[in-house]
Amino acid sequence: MNSSRYTELVHRFCKAKIAVVGDLMMDEYLWGRATRISPESPVMVVEVDRETRVPGGAANVVNNLLALGAHVSVVGVVGTDEVGDALIAALDEKGADTGGIVRDASRPTTRKTRVVAHNQQVLRVDRERAHPISEETAAALDHRLKHMSTDISAILVSDYSKGVLTPAVAAAVGEEARRRGIITTANPKPANVRLLQGSDVVSLNRGEAESIKGMGTFSDFNSIWTSGEELRRDLGIATLVVTLGPDGLVLFHASGAEHVPAHPVEVFDVAGAGDTVISTLTLALVSGASLREAAVLANHAASCVVRKVGVATVSTQELIADWVADPDPGATEA
Repeated sequence: MNSSRYTELVHRFCKAKIAVVGDLMMDEYLWGRATRISPESPVMVVEVDRETRVPGGAANVVNNLLALGAHVSVVGVVGTDEVGDALIAALDEKGADTGGIVRDASRPTTRKTRVVAHNQQVLRVDRERAHPISEETAAALDHRLKHMSTDISAILVSDYSKGVLTPAVAAAVGEEARRRGIITTANPKPANVRLLQGSDVVSLNRGEAESIKGMGTFSDFNSIWTSGEELRRDLGIATLVVTLGPDGLVLFHASGAEHVPAHPVEVFDVAGAGDTVISTLTLALVSGASLREAAVLANHAASCVVRKVGVATVSTQELIADWVADPDPGATEA
């Protein structure tokens, strides 16, 4: 892929309309300085200077898509609490269509609070109920899916094992995608990946792939080629993407396997990088990119986002600038 093709694809992102289905959550940050040890117990005392909130989980996928210029419809669940109010308001402000969000009084909005001292995360506190949503809530999500905008380009499932991706919801996603004739992509947790049989693209990181296939099965490239294709067939999906951190990613599909190298960067924080990869892959595919071109774009997006502290997004301007700084390194076929 040359520079003009890369830029053309990025500029097409603004025409895409993606529905995101998954576990919505709020990421909170307490930013400060660790200056002493507590006299009460041997732990750091962090003096908090400021607090910030950003949409997380599937809502971070929404933010990634919006930052890249796409139009996004959100289908998910939040509580009837202040955090849920704030999460919906934040997504509305960014321009997302939040009409598909269901309020469930039986569970709080998932909230992750990270304590960051001197730009290093030192503690995370989770407040959530991760049990599966009720049949009634799943039926409400199915209704929201059926009444989405008629011009949705793809359905992206962002699963964090917080209860939204039940068998009923997964079946509803597949049925709606088939009815509309659009692709489904997903970034699931291993516990739920088999619910997504028939998906067009499923992305897993190395650790997630090994937790399904067996430890050591993705430890080197010789084992990766064999294990990845076996896993793709076993899961019943068209394309499996396995991200390998600094080693880039590997695509497995019916025609073979292909390694797309990463771009060497100084990493500050990998939190949310998987969200950036699946968001960019999905946008690129609905914008006319080949699988390999989509993977190259996703690698560039990931290299941008890991340079930032905390869960972050990448803009189209940053994505184009990253190509200028480090063009396509090429790819290797198995």
